[in-house]
Amino acid sequence: MTIKNEKLSSSLEDYLEAIYNLAGENNITRSKDIAEDIGVSRASVTGALRALKEKNLVNYKPYNYISLTESGKLAAAEIANKHEILKSFFIEILDVNKDVAQQAACKAEHALGSDITERLLSFVEFMGKSNRKRYDIIKEFKTFCKDKKKAEKK
Repeated sequence: MTIKNEKLSSSLEDYLEAIYNLAGENNITRSKDIAEDIGVSRASVTGALRALKEKNLVNYKPYNYISLTESGKLAAAEIANKHEILKSFFIEILDVNKDVAQQAACKAEHALGSDITERLLSFVEFMGKSNRKRYDIIKEFKTFCKDKKKAEKK
């Protein structure tokens, strides 16, 4: 993801996504809520908010509510969408536990570019369509993984 040709760090992407998820319909949140959501100190949040403000992604003044700018909303929506695509892929296709999928999506979303994420989304859509026409390859894959796990235990 690039904003004005500047790549956001993984950490700043996490803050932006947290603000997006916390802000909801009111489009506002507090630094305290961001700190709790990400599991960091309020001082860390302040540093991140200053950096995001410099990039014109958030509206921030100390001791006030935080909101996303229009470019911040677009960037955050892209990050959140990538996260959901990955989480869905891990849960629906790979049959990974939801909590594990959530954590893996958080890590992978920073490492995978938009090209790979788009390809994963296309794959998920393709699998959904092909399952209606033929046999259920996802179900076959899940069975294969379970059988393999059982064989490894023996």
